[in-house]
Amino acid sequence: MSGPVDLSTSVGACPVERSVLAVSGPDAEDFLQGQLSQDIAALEPGQSAWSLILQPQGRIDAFVRVTRQAPDRFVLDTDGPLEQVEARLKRFMLRTDVVLEPLDWRCIAVRGPGAEDAAVAGEIVAAVPTGGVDVLGPVLAVPGDVPAVDSEALEAHRIRSGFPRMGVDIDDRTIPAEAEIVEFTVSFTKGCFTGQELVARMDSRGSSAPRYLRLLTLEEQVGLDGGEPIIDAGGAEVGTVTSTAWDAIAGVTVALGYIKRSVAMPTEVVVAGCSVQAAAVPR
Repeated sequence: MSGPVDLSTSVGACPVERSVLAVSGPDAEDFLQGQLSQDIAALEPGQSAWSLILQPQGRIDAFVRVTRQAPDRFVLDTDGPLEQVEARLKRFMLRTDVVLEPLDWRCIAVRGPGAEDAAVAGEIVAAVPTGGVDVLGPVLAVPGDVPAVDSEALEAHRIRSGFPRMGVDIDDRTIPAEAEIVEFTVSFTKGCFTGQELVARMDSRGSSAPRYLRLLTLEEQVGLDGGEPIIDAGGAEVGTVTSTAWDAIAGVTVALGYIKRSVAMPTEVVVAGCSVQAAAVPR
């Protein structure tokens, strides 16, 4: 049964929803190299990398993980809608020998110290930048000595780690820099890819995004909605909440939200009438 497992000190596992798409064919590598922000050609079979699929203007269409299974076969997985990823890729599949195949796979998230050493088994076992692994495939195995955690505990861990979720913390208006994910999703040496210009220009000029993803902590249990305004000490609206969870172990509500770059971190803000500590997300 699920129980109160502290993922800051113990390992735990929880099923999660991931949409999975196989991309295969003689042109698969070249096609994905031009569409994803990571260096796909550098991946060896069995290796994974986090990446972005961008609009030509540089905003995010999808936040994905890509795994190379063979020289001509890759698997993309995302917590966003699969239809959005498929539709976006198909728009650029012109005279390209590539096949897109949705996969009916499961996923189990294993988090906490030692998660990487757990004897899990699946088609894909891939690391998460904030610590832990995801196990994906049609049939999965997690050792019986790894306790189950509930989805609320996993969500609190995700939020504390500052790891954004597609469709919640990221949408088609988000630019990579403000979500604080450029460091592990973009290769600046691979050559051209769709949407590269904005990302490269901001990096080369050291430009700031208009807002940044921030970690919010409330010392009480509060039910917050996405879009809840974040107010500064002067009463001005400086951002919005995107996701929230109750951290039962710590006895606090944690949330992610975007706050204007002019607001120095850490600071105290107000959300839903409550005093909130705001800080940069861990990286």
